[in-house]
Amino acid sequence: MKSIQVFDPALCCSTGVCGADVDEQLVTFSADVDWAQQQGSQIQRFNLAQQPMEFANNQIVRGFLERSGEEALPLILVDGEVALAGRYPNRKELARWAGIRHAAIEITPATNCCSNSNCC
Repeated sequence: MKSIQVFDPALCCSTGVCGADVDEQLVTFSADVDWAQQQGSQIQRFNLAQQPMEFANNQIVRGFLERSGEEALPLILVDGEVALAGRYPNRKELARWAGIRHAAIEITPATNCCSNSNCC
């Protein structure tokens, strides 16, 4: 299985899903990471505010930051190579990189329970 590393910008906590003003993009991404890990994916996240040495010790990440700056984060590496920068991947991208079967990523839409007389 492939190794996925996410180098987050400086966040208030390890996932960025905390505080009074939560970024919905981070909520979605955190849920997608949890899902992918439940499927057996190896995903590590590094927060610039809490783990700066992970950024400094990785030659690819350090070079990226020197060229593009912190504002270009997040940076996603798959097996040590740049896969994406500047935004978080969606569930399909995570699944493709991790080798998760397509059928496992389908999200079943909720049924419209209010279309009948017994509105929920």
